[in-house]
Amino acid sequence: MKKRQVAWLFLLLAVVLAGCTEINQPITAESKGFWNEYIVYPLSWLITYTSEMFGSNYGLGIIIVTILIRLAILPLMIQQTKSSKAMQALQPELQKLREKYSSKDAQTQQKLQQETMLLFQKHGVNPLAGCLPILIQMPILIGFYHAIVRTEEIARHNFLWFDLGEKDPFFILPLVAGITTFIQQKMMMAGIEQQNPQMVMLLWLMPIMVVIFAINFPAALSLYWVVGNLFMIAQTYFIKGPELKATNQAGGTGK
Repeated sequence: MKKRQVAWLFLLLAVVLAGCTEINQPITAESKGFWNEYIVYPLSWLITYTSEMFGSNYGLGIIIVTILIRLAILPLMIQQTKSSKAMQALQPELQKLREKYSSKDAQTQQKLQQETMLLFQKHGVNPLAGCLPILIQMPILIGFYHAIVRTEEIARHNFLWFDLGEKDPFFILPLVAGITTFIQQKMMMAGIEQQNPQMVMLLWLMPIMVVIFAINFPAALSLYWVVGNLFMIAQTYFIKGPELKATNQAGGTGK
């Protein structure tokens, strides 16, 4: 299973890198290549078609398509949440194994890896399952960016206070994207950061990276990010509601 997922990772990276060289070429139905035919143009067509259904409101079209994309990958996100909770439950046993095989020689480390994999198999946990939604979203997000900048009908329209094909002049969307990323990450990591303090660094690093990227990207992509984050916040609340309440109560008791 591990080799298969690694192979998928290399395939996705190859697809993404292959498309990055065509950023300045308009996307049309005649565009050739796997990246253009199966990722960028379908996204461009879907946004355009949806927008025209609502009076050429391309901002609304992007919002609707974003929700459709999130609904499509919802089963994967639920699986990611379940995998995260399963990994969290195994942390005490994993710590015992690390203490048992604390020696750094090759033979001991190999034994640690074997025992760890047996533990995963015993509890039906796949440590790489949490990476799959991220790998799937990567080409979608980059494809979405390509669809925006390479489709004149999208890039030349405006929505609210910004042009979809240009940067947000007031930096409101990048800031909201960063804030919603922080909230979503905080909810996903509820109860985990106490066991793994290194996750706190990721909690702050991701929103900062999102703000930096969003400032330099077209506002339409920031809009996609904000809507996607809001969807994820609602989704996480419904999936991890009891766990979030328990964490908040524990935090209040600790005070």
